[in-house]
Amino acid sequence: MLSDTTQRKTHPQRDILAIGCPPDKQLAPKWFAVYTSPRHEKRVDQYLALREIEHYLPLYHPRRRWSDGSIVTLDLPLFPGYLFVRIDQSVRVRVLEVPGVLTFVGGPGRQPAPLPEAEIETLRAGLHLRRAEPHHLITVGQRARIRSGALAGMEGVVVRQKGGLRVVLTVNLILRSVAVEVDGTELEAIDSDIAEGTKGGAAWPGLHPAGGAYGSNGLLAWS
Repeated sequence: MLSDTTQRKTHPQRDILAIGCPPDKQLAPKWFAVYTSPRHEKRVDQYLALREIEHYLPLYHPRRRWSDGSIVTLDLPLFPGYLFVRIDQSVRVRVLEVPGVLTFVGGPGRQPAPLPEAEIETLRAGLHLRRAEPHHLITVGQRARIRSGALAGMEGVVVRQKGGLRVVLTVNLILRSVAVEVDGTELEAIDSDIAEGTKGGAAWPGLHPAGGAYGSNGLLAWS
């Protein structure tokens, strides 16, 4: 059990309510991305649990072989240096007081930028049902939508890896990407008027090259 008695400096200026925003909107819980100290994601996760603050730390589970030949399965952060909290503005200072939390990820004007709840909830509900791992940030490629199964409705860039297909999902606000394994039958082209490629060529059936990088909401997009 972690001690919660560490002396911490508060940042009340970061908890000022937005001017002109109705009180009910200010107090409605929203998802935010939180930036942590390196390799402190799990510790922050534990502190937030102790404080009963709703949060989400996506993990992936790679297998590693140690020098003695043994194979172990690890639990590692899917977005290194980040996790997500669902809070209203009155709780913001409590999050900033947690050891290992550096700041909220901000939008224009450096104000903490809320993330669309539907996308976070889709990740929470379906990510564990697919094999996923961190991926370098991608901005162009064949764009497609997962049309069935876990993470249905998510849009991303299709890449080939180890003889299979993966869709790279990007959280633009934190500039981090993850790759999830998919079957070609689970994907559909985002623009239906684009001619289909061939399975043996550069494109998978129903997919097309695209130059766009981000979604329209500007906060949480899958690209």
